[in-house]
Amino acid sequence: MHAITYEAPKSLEHALRLLAAAGEKGRVLAGGTDLLIQMRAGVRTPERLIDAKTIPELQVLSFSPHEGLRLGAAVPCYRIVEDPVLCQHYPGLVEAAGLIGSVQIKNRCTVGGNLCNGSPAADTTPALIALGAVCYVASPRGTRTVAVEDFVVSPGRTVLQPDEVLVEFRIPAPPPHTADCYQRFIPRNEMDIAVVGVGAAVTLDGEVCTAARIGLGAVAPTPLFAREASASLVGKPLDDEAIATAAELAQKIARPITDMRGTAEYRLHLVGVLTRRVLKVAAERARAR
Repeated sequence: MHAITYEAPKSLEHALRLLAAAGEKGRVLAGGTDLLIQMRAGVRTPERLIDAKTIPELQVLSFSPHEGLRLGAAVPCYRIVEDPVLCQHYPGLVEAAGLIGSVQIKNRCTVGGNLCNGSPAADTTPALIALGAVCYVASPRGTRTVAVEDFVVSPGRTVLQPDEVLVEFRIPAPPPHTADCYQRFIPRNEMDIAVVGVGAAVTLDGEVCTAARIGLGAVAPTPLFAREASASLVGKPLDDEAIATAAELAQKIARPITDMRGTAEYRLHLVGVLTRRVLKVAAERARAR
């Protein structure tokens, strides 16, 4: 590793000044579980690291039944997994956060870092897409919002400009009889990268689906919002036929590759299997609320 300057600003304003001064050579350090490995491999070579864990604005974790969830980009995943309010209202997001790495990794890694790393196979991104999460991004020029499904533009690249910081996610409060679920397939029992990951959230009125969102991971150059598959469920009973149709539509937008963890054909098959599974679990949870 080359020489770097480490900064630990105590405010977002200070962090933005440091990042603007560093330009292309600056990098925000959220948990470092991806970035430090990339630096050792020479994939990324920042000259200035700005520690996000010292910025209070990025450590916000609050829920309101009216305003929903505010999740700071630098909140470590263990706080999500252990939060009873999040376990109650956003079980799919908790499932996704709980699948990232070991106990030690979960004490460092963050949902914000998971997204900003730009990996198509990130676990929390399909879960966030399913929940309709919005990213709040700050720079010296002001703030802007970006839907999670529009954040990653290609493997390892996001919409963030060199002087921008992902501050927090905002997720709507779930209406009555709403629930989410996230599942993935991996070759090992744990601590592996998703071959396919699928998140879903549904809202029910009796047995009729009134809202649905499905997010897909590891099946295209970027995480995907399965818009048509989600829309196909609305206004219909959430039965096996409707779920099967949504799974087929989700498969149609997948553009998987063949690599050492699975063939493209196998990944397409998994999209259908996991979409059916998460929709059924989300529906069961929604009925119980």
